[in-house]
Amino acid sequence: MKKDSLIKGTIILAAAALVARFLGIFQRVPLDYMLTEEGGTYFGTANTIYLLLLTVATAGIPSTVSKMISERYAQGKISEAKQIYRAALLFGIMAGILMSTMLFLLAPFIATSISANPGAALAIRAIAPALLFFPIIAMMRGYFQGRQLMAAGGISQIIEQILRVVVGVGLAFIVLSIGYSDEWIAAAATFGSVLGGIGALAVMIWYAAKLRRHDAEEAETKRSRRASLDAAGIMSVRKPETSKKLRASEIYRDIFKISIPIVLTAITVNLFYAFDATLFMRLTSAYYTKEAAESALNALTIKAQSIAGIPPILAIALSTSIIPVISSAYAVRKLDEVQRQVSLVMRIVVYTGVPAALVLTVASPSITGLLFEPGGSGVVAALTAGTIFQITMMTSNSILFGLSKPRLAMRHTLIGMALKAAGSVALAPFLGVYGLIIASTAAFLLISMMNNSAIRREVEFEVLGKRWVLYLTVIAVTAGAGWGLDAAGLYMLQGIWYKLACFLTAAVSGSVMGGLYLVLLVVLRVVTPTEAASFPKPLRKVFGILLRLLGSKRYTKKDA
Repeated sequence: MKKDSLIKGTIILAAAALVARFLGIFQRVPLDYMLTEEGGTYFGTANTIYLLLLTVATAGIPSTVSKMISERYAQGKISEAKQIYRAALLFGIMAGILMSTMLFLLAPFIATSISANPGAALAIRAIAPALLFFPIIAMMRGYFQGRQLMAAGGISQIIEQILRVVVGVGLAFIVLSIGYSDEWIAAAATFGSVLGGIGALAVMIWYAAKLRRHDAEEAETKRSRRASLDAAGIMSVRKPETSKKLRASEIYRDIFKISIPIVLTAITVNLFYAFDATLFMRLTSAYYTKEAAESALNALTIKAQSIAGIPPILAIALSTSIIPVISSAYAVRKLDEVQRQVSLVMRIVVYTGVPAALVLTVASPSITGLLFEPGGSGVVAALTAGTIFQITMMTSNSILFGLSKPRLAMRHTLIGMALKAAGSVALAPFLGVYGLIIASTAAFLLISMMNNSAIRREVEFEVLGKRWVLYLTVIAVTAGAGWGLDAAGLYMLQGIWYKLACFLTAAVSGSVMGGLYLVLLVVLRVVTPTEAASFPKPLRKVFGILLRLLGSKRYTKKDA
């Protein structure tokens, strides 16, 4: 099994995450029609709490395993890597049993006393068994990522989402047809995650067996080659096995030492979402009536959070794949390679994450109208705009982990969390849902700024240099054109079916913004021929065509 490079691994994970995200939206769309606004809050509350607990149970250890495994393999300590993997699997089993049992038993208390949303209790209990499987899956994904084999995690994620959506929506439709209440419909929808977990675990077990056979064949090939050389009287060069027997306490001490900071940073987004969902009614009671609060919460958890999850997809993939790449290079002190990878990752994040957030923000009226019941586009736009800073936060956190600076990332995250909590309490009573979103965005921005400052102290990197003003000009012109097209499209197409009007408007405004963004990057020389030649192949081809068409004499087909 061939290792995946940083770019290939990122593309695999990004493609899987993109498919998973669209399948997730596909689940939310029919549920928006099946459930009342009150029922939507049941599903949103249960799903948000589950995702937070899942992140707590799984996020830190797999990233730690990925880092530790990649370092051991880079140093030739194969036996130690296997010991770490077995210890991680045992932790996953125990964490799954504990977390699923606690969530199931405490569901009524969480729904009533914390969320002030008693109807969500059944949905929380329905999703609790999924926590049995995902900690184990996450440990296996971490091991494969440490071996720089990303396909296993990507395919398991797609299978998980397909089963979750098909089973969840199917069960919800059956329960709705029978005539059950919103509580049961929401519970049926959340139960799809359990079947998704079973499917994902089956995929990971299959890949683990395949990798085990490959490792055995590779070891046998090496033994046969050495035997042949010895028989011929040729001295073969053998690398000594430097691994040692690790005590379980030593493994877990090292794992938790690294993973606790990673857990705190990894749960940031889900913690903010859970904070907003569970405390929404209490924090905004002075601003909304009960009915208005339910409508705003439904717009936040069902509509905005699902669409706002699209722009960070590439950043999530990069954050996962960059840790073992930087860790292995940093472990053997290849600082030039570390600098190159950091600069490349940050540049890709800017060029791809910002336009994705821009399109979904500016075209939110048509996109929201296309996917959901009318209303809530302002909430979608506000939350999606903030993902620009969420993207830089996530990527810079992972770079700090790769540089063995997890405590710095943790410290910055804790400061950001404090800002989020204080900002929400201060702004929500006066601005409602927008106060919560502003507090989250400010926290993402603060964490990103502190992270980037810390990275520069360790290794110099350059994203755009003196081209930031030109880049911001590109963003402003693109956003203005997109906003005008979206507003004009919805106005001019009022006489046709609303969904069709939204589809046509979103398609035109999104396409024009995407094309205009790329053209302006080249025309204003934000992207240079030299820089384009260093991009991953798909981006290199796109910019190569534009550079040749727009008259760059320094870029040829050979460069592409």
